[in-house]
Amino acid sequence: MSLAITFIFFIILGRLLYVQIAWGSDLKLKAQDQWNREIPIVASRGIISDTNGTVIVGNRTTYSVFLRPNAVKEKEYAATVLSGIFSLDPKTVLEKIEGNKVSEVTIARQVDREKIEKLVSYDLPGVYYSRDNTRQYAYNDALCQVLGFTSNDGSGLSGIEKYYDGILAGKNGEITYTTDIIGVETENSVVVYNEATDGNEIRLTIDMDIQLAAEDAMKSVYTSSGAKSVSCIVLNPQDFGVLAMVNYPSYDLNDVPRDDPDKLNAYSRNLLVSDIYEPGSTFKVVTAAADLEEYLNGNSKAFSPSYVFNGSRTRTVDGTKIKCWSDHSNGKHSNQTLSSALNNSCNPCFTDMALSLGSETFYKYLTAFGFGGVTGLDFNGEALGMLVPQTAVRDCDLARIGFGQTIAVTGLQLACAIAAGVNGGKYYTPHFLESVISSNGKVISEYKPVIKNQAISEKASSMLAEMLEGVVTEGSGKKAYIEGYRVGGKTGTAQKYENGHVAQGKYVSSFCGFFPANKPEYLALIVVDEPQGTYYGSSVAAPVAKEIFEDIIKIKNIQRYV
Repeated sequence: MSLAITFIFFIILGRLLYVQIAWGSDLKLKAQDQWNREIPIVASRGIISDTNGTVIVGNRTTYSVFLRPNAVKEKEYAATVLSGIFSLDPKTVLEKIEGNKVSEVTIARQVDREKIEKLVSYDLPGVYYSRDNTRQYAYNDALCQVLGFTSNDGSGLSGIEKYYDGILAGKNGEITYTTDIIGVETENSVVVYNEATDGNEIRLTIDMDIQLAAEDAMKSVYTSSGAKSVSCIVLNPQDFGVLAMVNYPSYDLNDVPRDDPDKLNAYSRNLLVSDIYEPGSTFKVVTAAADLEEYLNGNSKAFSPSYVFNGSRTRTVDGTKIKCWSDHSNGKHSNQTLSSALNNSCNPCFTDMALSLGSETFYKYLTAFGFGGVTGLDFNGEALGMLVPQTAVRDCDLARIGFGQTIAVTGLQLACAIAAGVNGGKYYTPHFLESVISSNGKVISEYKPVIKNQAISEKASSMLAEMLEGVVTEGSGKKAYIEGYRVGGKTGTAQKYENGHVAQGKYVSSFCGFFPANKPEYLALIVVDEPQGTYYGSSVAAPVAKEIFEDIIKIKNIQRYV
C-alpha cells in the first residue's frame, strides 16, 4: 500500500514539475493574455519614389476603430453613436457589440481625423481607435498597372506594392495595458509601448517627368485612333532600367474599383509584361541582327550588307505562300540591300535570311535576345511569350518568324531585344528597382545592372543601329524623324488572329525607336492595339514616339547634334 502511495506521489510530483518547467512560460503568457489588452501601432508603409526622389506613393494618416464587446456599458447607445458617425447599420453594430464569440471586433478602417475627434467627444467605454495608414497615390491613374495597390489592411496585392511588400511593409508595434477579466482597463493599469518599425522606401528607375509625357501621348493616340488599348515602354538601353511604362485605359489608384472584378482585372493588367502578341515587322530588327553577326563571323550562309536581294517575288515554303505587305508593283522593293529591306520592311528578304541561317543558328539568336523565356523583370506575372520549339519548327514557320509572324512576344521582351541590338549587343536584366532607402534616409542597397549575355558584337550592333537610323531618315519610320537629332527605329503592322484565323480588319500597330542612334540613351516601344481607320505602324505609332522623344529632349535639355 505504501509503495502504491509513493508511486502516485511521484507521478503527481512529476506532473507538477512538468507543468511548472515545460509549460510554465506558455501558461504565463496565457495568463498575461487574460489580463492584458493590446492596441496595435501600425507601421508606416514605405514610400515609393522615382529616380529623382519625387514621391509617387505616400501615406495619408487615417484610423481604425474597434471595440471590445465585454467592455461596452450601454450597448444600444454605443451602437447608435457608432453607426451615426461611421454611416453603418445600427442593427449590425449592435449585433457585433452583443456578440460573445470574439474579444475584439473592428468597426471601421481608414477613418479620417474629423470622425475620430467626434468619436472621442462621446467617450464610449470599450471603444478604441488606433492610427493606420491609407496609401496616397500622387498621380492618380499614372503608372497604375506598375505600382499596383494594397488591401484594406495595407498589404500589397499587385504590382510593385506586392513584389516589394516585404521591404515596404515594416513591422507593427502595440500598446499593451492591463484589464480585468472582461476587458475593462484597471484603475492602475500598466502601459507598455512597443514601437513600430516603419517600412523602407523603394526608389524606382521610373522618371515621372518622362512617365507623364508618355501618359499624355498615349491617351492622345488612344482617343484619336479609336484603339482597343495602347501601351508604351521607355527603356534606358544602357542598363535596361524602365524609365516609363504606360497601359491605357487605366484606373485611379486612389479609387480602386474593388466592387467590379471584371473592370479591375482588365484595367490593372500590365499588358506590356503579362500579354503577348505577334510583333510583325518590328521583329525584323532581330533577324537583321542575327544575319549581320553571322556575316561578321564568316558564316557563308549569311548575307553581307552589300548583298542585293531580289525582293520582287512571292515565295512558297512547305506549300505556304509568303508574300510582302506591298504588291511590289512598278518595281517596288526590287534589288534591295539589307538597309533598304529594313527601310521598306520587305518580308521576302527576311524570309531569305531566316531560311539561309537555318533553325539551329537562328534559334541561337532568338535565345540570346531573350525570346522563349522571361526577361527577369522585378514584377509578378511576366509571360513567357510563344516560340515554336526548335525540334518542331518547319521551314514555313522559320520563314514567318523571320518577319515577325508565328511568334508571340511581350512588349517588354521586344523592347529589351531591340535595346540589346543597338546598345553594343549587351542584354541586361530589365528592372524597376534603383535603390532601397531606410525611413531615416540612409541608402540600404543599390541595384547594380546585370548583363545576362552578349547577344551580338559591338560592331554588328553599330551597323544595325546605323541601318535603323536610315529607316527613320529615309524609310517607313519617317514620322519619327526629329530635325537635329539622330533617331533610329523600326515600324510594325501585324494582323491579329482569332480562333486560328486572320481577324479581318484587326491589327496591332507598333514602332520601336531610340536616340541618339550612335549611342542610345532612350528607347521607346509604342503598341496600338486595333486602331480604327489608318492602321499602319508608320502612321499610327511612329508619330507617338516622336512626340515622346521631343518631350524627353525638352525635359532633359538635350542639345542638337552638330
